[in-house]
Amino acid sequence: MIPFRATEQAQQRLADMNAASVYALSQQGNAALTHDALVAQATAQTAMQEVAAGANLQVPKVNFYPSRHPDPNKARRRDIRQAYKLLTPTKRSIFNPVRLFLGRKYRYDKQAHVCVIDGCDCAALIQVDNLYDKIIDEDTGKSLWELYWQNPVTGQPEAFVAKDRVTSGRKMRGTYCPEHLHLYHLLCKWEAEEDKVSESSPRRLRDRMKKGVSMVTVPVAAVTKKDPTPTFLQKYDPFFAELEKDAKKTKGITISHYENPATGYNDLTTITFDLRIFQQELALLNQPTPAFQAMMQGENPLDPQTPPVVE
Repeated sequence: MIPFRATEQAQQRLADMNAASVYALSQQGNAALTHDALVAQATAQTAMQEVAAGANLQVPKVNFYPSRHPDPNKARRRDIRQAYKLLTPTKRSIFNPVRLFLGRKYRYDKQAHVCVIDGCDCAALIQVDNLYDKIIDEDTGKSLWELYWQNPVTGQPEAFVAKDRVTSGRKMRGTYCPEHLHLYHLLCKWEAEEDKVSESSPRRLRDRMKKGVSMVTVPVAAVTKKDPTPTFLQKYDPFFAELEKDAKKTKGITISHYENPATGYNDLTTITFDLRIFQQELALLNQPTPAFQAMMQGENPLDPQTPPVVE
């Protein structure tokens, strides 16, 4: 019996917690699981259930319980293991004839807009409310829609492609629903943090030394630039920080700086709120583009067409 693990599994879902409980949870366990990430996850859980109730859609509940282990490194590893378990595509039973005779191991591996975990119709969900565009990454200021559902070159909608081993392996004909995709995004950040900690460990440095790699510290003169901002304006720093964060999400906020060529300082700073752009973005948010609808309704010509199978 493992009492610590049992305690973790008995805790509430994030959507059922109040603000104080979510904040308390962010101060323990995995240091990479920030308060903003927990709030975004709780908001996604609540929004998906509201969409399911309003539009009569089958929407899953992702039961992810952040670790409360006092060691941040162990808590992060536990969260990574739990995320892999929750994000592994659903498999058919080994006694299922479809798997035995046709080799179709995964249950949801036929349509690009269907979640490989629970079979949620992500296309229908987006038509009702694009929750991908409402979950924002706190570091980049971009939404899951911009990070995973848009072609980085053309900017056209393109469904995220899940893999059979979550972060590696064979590409599947399926995607992740908003909750699972947010958990996948957090998993990638946790693994990057885990790699950073692993690279800085003494054991890793010894392994490099054995291969003839030495670490040389090069002193760099620190150049400090004097901040010309008056002291009484520093109280507005949080306001400008929020503006810069929101300006990355919408084109309706413009921050302009006018630099003095003689001193190199910003003499003038203007902030513009454009209501017309806000209204256009809200209208486009609920009206998917024709390219997106064509992608959801059509099939990828590069993928082999397979006959339907009656289970």
